[in-house]
Amino acid sequence: MAKQLPSIDRWLEEAKLDEQAGNVGMYLTHNGVVRITPKQQVRAATSEEAAEAAKLGAVEAVEFSYDEEGLAKAVEDAKTWPGVYYVRVWLNEGRLSVGDSLMYVLIGADIRPNAVDALQKLVGHIKNNLVVEREIYAE
Repeated sequence: MAKQLPSIDRWLEEAKLDEQAGNVGMYLTHNGVVRITPKQQVRAATSEEAAEAAKLGAVEAVEFSYDEEGLAKAVEDAKTWPGVYYVRVWLNEGRLSVGDSLMYVLIGADIRPNAVDALQKLVGHIKNNLVVEREIYAE
């Protein structure tokens, strides 16, 4: 069963009350969602790979889990990156349907390049190292 979704509006309100808020010039959010197209298909480098992946069919659901300890460490590490003053992450878990949220990430940094870089780096680390996603295809 999926977790209760956080409120990004509330997150932003809380972030702006943080003791480091005066250093932040940009907040960026990421909301990853379950899509109907298989990951293998959207990431295919060649038309042959895309054609092969298309045979998988539509995604019906995703079984999603994550390394809770690793996530806590990743959040603390991100707070040490250049210009980053605020980091908050929420990950869902369980069997999730198309359109359901997988994750929310909020980064507060001093300038746009630092915010963009930090968001990409953190989301990439989470997706590549901390989550397990198993796509379930429609029959």
